[in-house]
Amino acid sequence: MTGASADPTSADVAARGVASNRAAALGAAVTLAALALLCVAWEWRLAPLRPGGTALVLKALPLLLALPGVLRRRVYTLQWASMLVLLYLAEGIVRGMTDRAPGNRLGWIEAALAAAFFVCALAYVAPFKRAARQTRRRGT
Repeated sequence: MTGASADPTSADVAARGVASNRAAALGAAVTLAALALLCVAWEWRLAPLRPGGTALVLKALPLLLALPGVLRRRVYTLQWASMLVLLYLAEGIVRGMTDRAPGNRLGWIEAALAAAFFVCALAYVAPFKRAARQTRRRGT
């Protein structure tokens, strides 16, 4: 039984890891951009707390500050942005449970986007953290 498909080589495994890492980075960038866009649209036009929009539109600013680093796949940015997005997850859950329509639906969408970003960011960062941990173990 010969052939590359019978026994995956380390190169095959590495290639799959790089592809999944790219997918996680792309997923993180897309969900972060969508979350920022949702925050602006929600507080400006879709269902602002006060008619005409509110200053809560500024809650998209931290997401927009993180976006360039996420697009460049910077591990440090993905790490702090994954912690930041937990605030948006909490807000989405609270507003999903307490707001009236359409705000409640927007809250659940916000929670879903925040959770998706968190999962994608962790999936991207995990191999780097694992490699750093192994390097530290070898060094001591």
